[in-house]
Amino acid sequence: MGRMAEVVGRARAAFSSGRSRPLEFRLQQLRNLQRMVQEKEQEILAAIGADLHKCGHNAYSHEIMGVLGELALAMEKLPSWAAPRPVKKNLLTLRDEAYINPEPLGVVLVIGAWNYPFVLVMQPLIGAIAAGNAVVVKPSEVSEHTSQMIANILPQYLDPELYPVVTGGVPETTELLEQRFDHILYTGNSAVGKIVMAAAAKHLTPVTLELGGKSPCYIDTDCDLAVACRRIAWGKYMNCGQTCIAPDYVLCHPSIQSQVVENIKATLQEFYGEDVKKCPDYERIINKRHFKRIMNLLEGQKIAHGGETDEASCFIAPTILTDVSVESKVMEEEIFGPVLPIVSVKNVDEAIEFINRREKPLALYVFSNNKKLIKRVISETSSGGVTGNDVIMHFFLASLPFGGVGNSGMGAYHGKHSFDTFSHHRSCLIKDLKMEGTNMVRYPPSSQKKLDWAKFFILKRLNVGRVGLITLALALLGVVAAVVIKNHQSVLKRKALLVALAVQRWGWLSVC
Repeated sequence: MGRMAEVVGRARAAFSSGRSRPLEFRLQQLRNLQRMVQEKEQEILAAIGADLHKCGHNAYSHEIMGVLGELALAMEKLPSWAAPRPVKKNLLTLRDEAYINPEPLGVVLVIGAWNYPFVLVMQPLIGAIAAGNAVVVKPSEVSEHTSQMIANILPQYLDPELYPVVTGGVPETTELLEQRFDHILYTGNSAVGKIVMAAAAKHLTPVTLELGGKSPCYIDTDCDLAVACRRIAWGKYMNCGQTCIAPDYVLCHPSIQSQVVENIKATLQEFYGEDVKKCPDYERIINKRHFKRIMNLLEGQKIAHGGETDEASCFIAPTILTDVSVESKVMEEEIFGPVLPIVSVKNVDEAIEFINRREKPLALYVFSNNKKLIKRVISETSSGGVTGNDVIMHFFLASLPFGGVGNSGMGAYHGKHSFDTFSHHRSCLIKDLKMEGTNMVRYPPSSQKKLDWAKFFILKRLNVGRVGLITLALALLGVVAAVVIKNHQSVLKRKALLVALAVQRWGWLSVC
């Protein structure tokens, strides 16, 4: 048995023992995770800083704060999330117990990403723990410092059998994907997403894929450009452009292109000062391979601002491109770096057409004073999420599901959506063994009369109040009596039939 099989086997045995299911156990593990984040804050910040050249304030606001917020929400709401949810019943099930029971899926796998190496592991982990699962955690090997930090500290606070951490690169991940899981959540690019999905398909394992893509940003001519460009610049250049929902490119009318450039330049001066390379708020590209990939995208482009680079430190200055051809390399793949192309469009119709000709993005942004225009873009396009007159902020609202569509992914998480993703919503109906007469309409031999009654009780939709429901229930009793009379021809039961039919008639009048 290989190492990965042993890890997954221990997790499955631990899950089968039932210890992850009790609500109090789940809450205790979440409290332990909260304590870990608080007690190990400096270690977490140091690891993120070593991987992405990120200062402590940014590391805390980009990663730790989101984890603590998700934990607080899960611990507060978990009792209600995990409770059975009663559902509406029809006439045939009025006396029965009908509810949806959330239950854990089993052993799930969370594969994190390197661009936000802590939060993109911890947020899905929180949802999976809250749902009562065992979780195998696989941080990205590209962010090696954060990956090793997670492997070191997580077993100190969580049950190491239920929540093991696996480190390593492609060989280890490949071996891990050969194992059977009950759900896999992967964050990364679409090429690896296809590999994950293919491996999952061998075991009929469901997946949640957060894959990114080229997220467009349309700026209307009727817009406060200073505000719009400040918000766009913040979302584009934070984390050195390495954000899956960063605005990938701008669409705007040629008449405002130069104003967009000037406003973004002014914002960059405001954010990072004269020498961006010395600014502690500006991060670096994760490694030289990605540095060279981004440099290749810049070949032959018209640089309106920025373009300074330093391979030794993986530094690329915030860069703006203008007069970009839609056939250029920079428009073919997700940039995932601090390069912002501006593409000219004549109007919102052309912008919508441009967006719809391409793969569905993970996010879409629209800036305009005209809310109807924003709603039109939303209604005539498709994307994982949308923010109007800002960027990225939909990610931070836990009540909104975060996920992609089409090429940008499938499934969603955050807040209760994480709990739901990692839960099986089991349909439960509990009946008793009484009033068997009500079932006669579904038993052989069939007849037109039985079919007519079945149509009424199953297909009829009546908007009635409590009194109406009572009268309908009495009508149902009339059916029972009628069936009994048919089978037993005693005089006494014939009289019961007359009484039941009278009650039934009164019931109909009450409903009407």
